[in-house]
Parts: sequence; C-alpha cells; structure tokens
Amino acid sequence: MAAGAPRIFVSHLAGVAVFDPNGDLVGRVRDLVAMLRVGRRPPRLLGLVVELSTRRRIFLPMTRVTGIESGQVITTGVLNVRRFEQRPTERLVFGELLDRRVRLVDTDEEVTVLDVSVQQLPARREWEIGRVFVRRARSGTFRRTRGETLTVDWSAVTGFSLEEHGQGAESLLATFEQLRAADLANVLHHLSPKRRGEVAAALDDDRLADVLEELPEDDQIEILGKLKEERAADVLEAMDPDDAADLLAELPEEDVERLLTLMRPDDAADVRRLMAYEERTAGGLMTTEPIVLRPDATVAEALARVRSSDLSPALAAQVYVCRPPDETPTGKYLGTAHFQRLLRDPPYTLVSSILDDDLQPLAPDAALPVVAGFFATYDMVAAPVVDESGSLLGAVTVDDVLDHMLPEDWRETEFHLHEDEAVGGSHDA
Repeated sequence: MAAGAPRIFVSHLAGVAVFDPNGDLVGRVRDLVAMLRVGRRPPRLLGLVVELSTRRRIFLPMTRVTGIESGQVITTGVLNVRRFEQRPTERLVFGELLDRRVRLVDTDEEVTVLDVSVQQLPARREWEIGRVFVRRARSGTFRRTRGETLTVDWSAVTGFSLEEHGQGAESLLATFEQLRAADLANVLHHLSPKRRGEVAAALDDDRLADVLEELPEDDQIEILGKLKEERAADVLEAMDPDDAADLLAELPEEDVERLLTLMRPDDAADVRRLMAYEERTAGGLMTTEPIVLRPDATVAEALARVRSSDLSPALAAQVYVCRPPDETPTGKYLGTAHFQRLLRDPPYTLVSSILDDDLQPLAPDAALPVVAGFFATYDMVAAPVVDESGSLLGAVTVDDVLDHMLPEDWRETEFHLHEDEAVGGSHDA
C-alpha cells in the first residue's frame, strides 16, 4: 500500500476474504497478530490469522499482504500452511485487545477498548496499530446510557500489557456476530481458557447452546463448568435434548442430578429419557422434538410448522403423523409426510392422505450400524423411532448418525486438520 494509506479499523477485517494474485480464495481473516513494544510505541502488526476452507488456521505475515481494499485482502500467493501457534510475546487483536479496560494517560480515567486501527508506515512494509477507539464509563444521572466514545492515539492509553481480569466480550462478539455457530465455536476453541469463559458468559443462552453443540467435548465441559449452575441449566434447556444428554453423560453423576433438578421439568424429563438408552442406539441418538401432527391436519398446517427457523434442515424435511397425544411419546404413529410431497399437494389436503407408511420405523434399541444402514438404503435425512406399542418416541437425523460414526475426537481434529505438518510455532514464510 502506498504512503499515506488510510487507517483501517480491525473490526472491518473480521471474516474478510483473502485472495491470491490470481483471484482464487485462500481463506478468511479470523484475527490479527500484534507484538507490544516498550514504552508508548505503537504495537507492530505482525500478520493475520487466516482460516482456510479446511478450518486450519495459518499465519499470513503482513510482508505477504499486497493490498487491503474493498473488503478483501490480497496476498503475494506465497503461504506457509503450517498451523498457527501463538508465541508468548504475541497478542491476538480480536481475542485479547478488544474489550480490555485501559486508562487514559492524561486523566487516569478507565475506558473500554471497542476497536483499534492499523496502518502501513510510509515508505515501509511494516504495519502498526496507531489509534484506539474507546468508550468511557457511564456517568451522570442516566446510568443506563452508554458512555461517550472517542478515538485516541495508542500513546494516549496505558494498561495493555497488564493482566486483565474479568475482561468483557461485547466488541469481540459484535465482530463475529454474523458467524455460523460452528464457525464461532472454532473461534472459541482457539481462545485461551480464560478468554473462552468470558466470551461464553457474554453469549445469550440460545447462541451459547448452539455453539456448545459444535465444540469438542473437553471445551463443552470446561465452559459448562465455569457457568453458574442456574445458567448452566438454562443453556442445557436451550440445547437439543440429545446434545444435552450427550454432554451430561460426561459429567459426574452428582453434577448431572443437580443440573437436571434445576432444569424445567419437561426439558429434564426429555433428557432423562434419552440418557436411559445406550448412546449408540436409535434411542440414544434421537431428538424428542420432531414435528408431530394429527391425521386431520392439513398440508398448509404442516408447511407452517416446517417454516420454523428453530428447526434444523434435517428435522424440517418431514413431519410425523400420529394420534394424540402430540408430544413424544405420542399416540399411535401412522406415517411420515415428506417436505417435497407437501409442496406438491394443495394446501387443504389432509396429511393423513399423503403418508409414506411403507418404511419400517426404527426401534429405540436399533444399533448404530442398523441406523446408518437405514439412512444409506432409503436416502433419508431423518427417521422415526417407534416403540413396541406403536408410539413415536422421537426422530434420528443424519447429522447425529455422522456425529457418532466419526472418531470421538472428530471435532477436535476438524479444528486442527493436518496438525502433523506443524513444526513448532514458527511463523516463517
């Protein structure tokens, strides 16, 4: 970039696409790496943490960046694809600098960091953090209003090198607001345990529940253990019952019972029912919350239920028609109405007239290979689980089957693909 290049606030770089000189997508920016310097000298920006399509995170030195413009980063095309390892002298800008409480040098007033700007130095390829966007603490009569914001030079603030206790996460979460739950889980996984707990505490229950479902088991247990028990119970309620049951199965028995007692009785009952089945059976894999309709429901009603944004695509692919009661375990299971068939029939058609009732439903004790064979044979994305009395107990979705057929540490492996290629913590290109 030429001399006099404008300052770029780092919040605008979150998730930005990185391209090689040929215009091929390399990955997306997930963080920036800076090195603090002595005195009040602005930190040097060392490079970018770029997430490849494989979810592996690599280090892209700023010397390999030829341009940052129009919401994209252009590189020289020469990349070191070894996994990024943070060195002790380095700071992650998103993960460690945002939301910090620092002080203004002139007034000793405490402020919170919302953003920082980076700029390439004139006539050099070196980059540094030059300005800090901060918010003053709330003051005056109207305590509920946000404090004044201002932008100051790096030299005007102090406290970045001090250990931060109780760091907030508002700005970090705003930076990654648009990420899917699985991608935000990847971000959390790469934070320090301290920072991971702070970010988890700042997420609302539903968002945290979605993220927990995408994290490796060790991270799930760590985060849940840092929450107050009442909050932990609320998050478990927001999780899919089968995922909540899987997580609770990894905790000590006394903790499990205490958390289940704090949960709403209906939610706790669903989880207890799932925990009674062997993990690698249809009963252990199923969710207890499929779409259940009575035989006199219409196609219009079925489509209205399918439209719910709370449903996963697999659960929305079909509805299960049963006699009352409508909650699982239901009355007699009659059959399944597939989404494609719902689209082909008039809205006033009764779902009972378009049922697929030829397929034998899964028994709750059906072993994982049997369940997987069912999906492979009939090209299904979800399947009903029915007990001996003919009641629908729940539905197994293909993602749960894959989750249990992959190695136990597959989520951890996914976040560290090709780790065997990493050599030490070097960032050399």
